Amino acid sequence: MGLQELCRLMSRFNSYKRTNIILQHLKMSNHTDAAAEVLLERKGCAGVITLNRPRFLNTLTLGMIRQIYPQLKKWEQDPETFLIIIKGAGEKAFCAGGDIRALSEARNTNQKMLQDLFREEYILNNAIDSCQKPYIALIHGITMGGGVGVSVHGQFRVATEKSVFAMPETAIGLFPDVGGGYFLPRLQGKLGYFLALTGFRLKGRDVYTAGIATHFVDFEKLGMLEEDLLALKSPSKENIADVLEAYHAKSKIDQDKPFILEEHMDKINSWFSANTVEQIVDNLQQDGSSFALEQLKVINKMSPTSLKITLRQLLEGSSKTLPEVLTMEYRLSQACMDTSEINIPFHQSSHVVFYLSREGKFHFEVI
Repeated sequence: MGLQELCRLMSRFNSYKRTNIILQHLKMSNHTDAAAEVLLERKGCAGVITLNRPRFLNTLTLGMIRQIYPQLKKWEQDPETFLIIIKGAGEKAFCAGGDIRALSEARNTNQKMLQDLFREEYILNNAIDSCQKPYIALIHGITMGGGVGVSVHGQFRVATEKSVFAMPETAIGLFPDVGGGYFLPRLQGKLGYFLALTGFRLKGRDVYTAGIATHFVDFEKLGMLEEDLLALKSPSKENIADVLEAYHAKSKIDQDKPFILEEHMDKINSWFSANTVEQIVDNLQQDGSSFALEQLKVINKMSPTSLKITLRQLLEGSSKTLPEVLTMEYRLSQACMDTSEINIPFHQSSHVVFYLSREGKFHFEVI
């Protein structure tokens, strides 16, 4: 073998070696990224959960749920863990909901994964509600859908001026799940019904005023609040509440700003007291005010099927326990996913055909 051919073989070997090293690195990177979707850390007196998908607004995946749930149960039994904090990485979102892309793909290819996703998410929601340790959700930024499920059932929820809350499911052919049938009808008046059916977004201090958050803290003080909570020594629930209350009392941002829906609450309570979607629509039409017509326009863009399911969900959920509501919502979720078409009367002379396309997009037609 000549020197030239040997050099050529060595060059090929080195190229092959480099390729393998790159592939191994990519595999390791992918594994690391997957493993780091959620960070579970023991800090000071607390267990800290960080939803770590900032590029995807910390949307929740089945893998994340499967990591959070067992750790939550361990911390709950650990005598050295006195509180649990959950937060989102980055500054844009706490958690923008479930991973819709994964949901759409599973709808077409993996029905069992779809069942597991909803069931295990709801089990986590219930575990948060029944957790024996103070559970503090720092709901800075976008908090929607599944993000609401891992926060609103906890004992403490801290909003900031950048918080954005919504349950937008009626726009995509679903319903406000993760216990929405429990907490929404328990908000003041008919506010929860309005939020559920319209997907209306609450921002900043309004998230606190509406009762979604228990405290409001300036974003620039959020890091200090977390540090003070972690530094507590064997704190009681009262000690933790005192720290949260102290920060809440010091916050002056939008302190005197009225609730965005304050002037409309009497009408919202009247319009959304109806037991049917048709009557709610009639109430809005008959009122005729600019705000009423604006909400009517929004509702007319929603899935009619979802509107009917959602209203019934909240009416039923208003008298059920959270476990009962989550059981109901699991059955509803599977009915929505299992069925390619759902026919529900909307107006007296029309029916809704609701379906999910192969591309994973929800559609409806009134026929």
